[in-house]
Amino acid sequence: MTKVAVVYHSGYGHTEAQAKAVARGAEKVSGTEVVLLNAEDAQKNWDALNTADAIIFGSPTYMGSASAQFKAFMDASSSIWYGRGWKDKVAAGFTTSASQSGDKLNTIVQLTIFAAQHGMIWVGNDLLPGNNSSTGSVNDLNRLGGFLGALAQANNDQAADVAPINSDLLTAEHLGERVATITKKIHG
Repeated sequence: MTKVAVVYHSGYGHTEAQAKAVARGAEKVSGTEVVLLNAEDAQKNWDALNTADAIIFGSPTYMGSASAQFKAFMDASSSIWYGRGWKDKVAAGFTTSASQSGDKLNTIVQLTIFAAQHGMIWVGNDLLPGNNSSTGSVNDLNRLGGFLGALAQANNDQAADVAPINSDLLTAEHLGERVATITKKIHG
């Protein structure tokens, strides 16, 4: 059994919708068990992360970086870091912001560095960018062109039941499936 943990913070529900999509994707891979934890609950349940074969990190992008709540989770993992507890686990990441860019790349880089500090193996997005030609549309997967992780955009005046748009959620689902597939190859 491959175990994938999805740890996220969501201030308005948009990143939680993305986290659920990541989990759905991972669950598509046979023999995969998925645990979905918000960052606060994760700090009360380190065993779920320590026993996982992969951890996928998700945070909204606030002011150009991960949210303070997710950063608190990152900081709280320092004793695991010191003991190399997540070394060789598979890692990936996702983020949402209200702006098309919103400096999401900076958040994904922050998550990548966090995983690297833990000695984890980062899995990026293997999709070509969508919506980057005259024949493209916002319905294309990877419409925001992220390679390090899954990016989503959610209008700040829309509830999580309508934003992010479906193509962003399907991109997140694809990332979850990719991570579970690679994790199964590495740790299966």
